[in-house]
Amino acid sequence: MCGIVGAIAQRNVAGILIEGLNRLEYRGYDSAGLAVYDQQTMQCLRRAGKVAQLEQAIADHPISGSLGIAHTRWATHGVPNENNAHPHLSQDDVAVVHNGIITNFEPIKQSLIENGYGFASDTDSEVIAHLIHSHRAQGMDLRHAVQAAVVQCEGAYALGVIDRHEPTSLLCARKGSPLVIGVGVAENYIASDQLALLQVTDRFIFLEEGDIAQLEQDSIQVWDTHGEVAARNVERYEHGDQSSDKGQYKHYMAKEIHEQPKVIDHIISDRSDMHGEVHIPLDKEALAKLEQACQVLIIACGTSYYAGLVARYWIESVAGVSCQVEVASEFRYRNAVVPEGTLLVTLSQSGETADTLAALRHVDKSKLVAAMTICNVPSSSLVRESDFALLIQAGPEIGVASTKAFTTQLVALLQLTLTLAKTRTTCDIQEVMQAMQSLPGLLNQVLQYEDRIEQLAKCFADKHHALFLGRGALFPIALEGALKLKEISYIHAEAYPAGELKHGPLALVDAEMPVVVVAPNNDLLDKLKANMQEVRARGGELFVFADSRATLAADENTHIIALPEIHDLLAPILYTIPLQLLSYHVALIKGTDVDQPRNLAKSVTVE
Repeated sequence: MCGIVGAIAQRNVAGILIEGLNRLEYRGYDSAGLAVYDQQTMQCLRRAGKVAQLEQAIADHPISGSLGIAHTRWATHGVPNENNAHPHLSQDDVAVVHNGIITNFEPIKQSLIENGYGFASDTDSEVIAHLIHSHRAQGMDLRHAVQAAVVQCEGAYALGVIDRHEPTSLLCARKGSPLVIGVGVAENYIASDQLALLQVTDRFIFLEEGDIAQLEQDSIQVWDTHGEVAARNVERYEHGDQSSDKGQYKHYMAKEIHEQPKVIDHIISDRSDMHGEVHIPLDKEALAKLEQACQVLIIACGTSYYAGLVARYWIESVAGVSCQVEVASEFRYRNAVVPEGTLLVTLSQSGETADTLAALRHVDKSKLVAAMTICNVPSSSLVRESDFALLIQAGPEIGVASTKAFTTQLVALLQLTLTLAKTRTTCDIQEVMQAMQSLPGLLNQVLQYEDRIEQLAKCFADKHHALFLGRGALFPIALEGALKLKEISYIHAEAYPAGELKHGPLALVDAEMPVVVVAPNNDLLDKLKANMQEVRARGGELFVFADSRATLAADENTHIIALPEIHDLLAPILYTIPLQLLSYHVALIKGTDVDQPRNLAKSVTVE
């Protein structure tokens, strides 16, 4: 969950490294640092806090060099301070940046101490620098020293390594954590994400599991996990550099909320024909696998898990196919029984989510019809390791709290549901597709309610807890709304199926507990109204996002925003938008860091 950047060039690379760190700061922002080599000297600067602190340090103490590595950290081992910041150096010779976790670092550290190495940090990562140095001291060149070191390390890693005694080489390696190589002209680069390098190149090599690479100014060589020379394709990045800019918005999250109608409109129009048929971009073999599936198993984490919970309602009610949804971090440690004929669907925005990847590798593939992923990054590990992929086409999402990736996942899952239903049920697919054509316009309507939602957000300014309620396919939307509020405003929030109120959560309800309700006009509306009366009878204050046909009465303790009429199946997508806006404006009022909330990072690439 850290950001790595590295470069080797004929020019000063410090500016490239800093710009890359700024673009990667969503991956971690506890501390930052860089090391550059220039004229026999390894120069290193590290600072606790965000990249801005490092930039100021460089302004005060300019450094330059044609070879360098840099890092922005999300802390695992060791508190966020300057000593624990990367890069880590060994004897001022070897510098290392690391993303991942070395699970056996303690015995390695003890062995290195016994051999005379001193440690300046509390991290697991520092052992890698000393390991490489120890192998170099035995006469190995840098490439073989890195190879020998990673063999000793258990766990996950993406590494960038430089050595002042081998100043024409930048080494990198990956296992379980993402790392890409950027291809330039007489200069080359490494990074955790292509976004870090779009200012200098749009050509990338995606390293595979276990790869080690050596970059020089005019060459790149890759070795696979067996130490054999490996050919890796150079691919062009499909998005423009400007797609990661904030544009007119104050925060990435605001931009990404407002992008949703346009992005969803593109996905819907791209995957439907003039007759109202849905055509997801899969080949005949993949579509045949979907027809063969007897049940669906969805595995995901966090926001993606909530998208999977919505999909369970759709897949079972529309396609008539049994569906289970699992939290990846739990599934991978269970002896789960997977029935024959299961279609596995992994969900992830980045395609690098460590627990979801591990679950894919853990599942008994002999029981699967196929392993499919729904993902936003075509070059990601999940895409490469699955049988086929359905891309959500959300574009880059920089804000740590997911918004457009969640709603585009929902659209993709609904399109998958309709595809599964084609040969299984009598569901009127054309009716749903026609309703989907109107979805972008309805989402735009909801965005026009932002000023009213901003006024509601003021009621949360002094609150410490909140309760979210929904029923049916809107219960996962309540879960997602609660997650958004806690992520960016730091208000403790829980979500429950409204029917569970009387089974415990009602004990929490009083005048200080705002209760947020999502209330579409469906078969469960009358029951939901009764649940709301239970809240009102206990003095709770209700904030209700309801269908305009719901005939709900507002009063001093009941605030209602009427949303446009929408097809039942599409309600989860529509009702997500006001909850995103609510959490965003509460966070603004609370003065928190909207795009980079404390303790979190965008891509969870460690367990």
